[in-house]
Amino acid sequence: MKIVTWNVNSLNARLPVVLQYLRQSRPDVALLQETKCVDEKFPAGEIEDLGYNLALNGQKTYNGVAILSKRPIEDVRRGLPGDEADDQARYIEALIPTSAAPVRVASVYAPNGNPPDSPKLAYKLNWLHRLRRHAGNLLKQEESLVLGGDLNVILTDDDVHDPAAWEGDALFLPQSINGLRAILNLGLTDAYRACHSEPHRYTFWDYQRGAWAKDHGIRIDYLLLSPQAADRLKACEIDKQVRGWEKPSDHVPVWLEIEE
Repeated sequence: MKIVTWNVNSLNARLPVVLQYLRQSRPDVALLQETKCVDEKFPAGEIEDLGYNLALNGQKTYNGVAILSKRPIEDVRRGLPGDEADDQARYIEALIPTSAAPVRVASVYAPNGNPPDSPKLAYKLNWLHRLRRHAGNLLKQEESLVLGGDLNVILTDDDVHDPAAWEGDALFLPQSINGLRAILNLGLTDAYRACHSEPHRYTFWDYQRGAWAKDHGIRIDYLLLSPQAADRLKACEIDKQVRGWEKPSDHVPVWLEIEE
């Protein structure tokens, strides 16, 4: 079973790239972030024509997450618990049946947090705390769980081209790193690092300053696995080449394969 996570940076603007990737890569499940459209404006027809069922949590202009699945989508839950006043569309989860045990998947888009001297950082840190609490509750169910998405945290110096260049950025602050580490410390596995130890493998390159051509990237997109899912992990890769396609997102897909 192949599961991919991808921040598409406006689905309707990137639709040709997304459709090309789905045709070529043929994931069973795709977790999308930053769709940036309300559910009524989601290009459902084009994606359903490729054989995908949809679960959506959209928002006008900003945020937006989605789950695409070639299998049935069950037990859909929209929104991250813990703050009823939070109306930002940053989280959706669902249960996907397989021939073995079902897999619970979530598409996650954590807040950026910049500028750090604004309320946006406090919102980010509180959001990560809420994600930790919810992930802890999901782990109690002892399911195969895959949390995939743009977590907007650079975890280590090995995940950034130049640590000094990102010093003071909300993505690389100790508070943000500690927020993600607290989630991992619940017993979740970073699928990419479980398969690869080499440093400086990135998932995001800014559109500015020639970042892509210079390989000045960061790794902020993750697939996090419960112990039950980690036991089924076969492979995990970053599809870096997609950043070189015409009119790409500034993020690239990250995918894993787990045993059925």
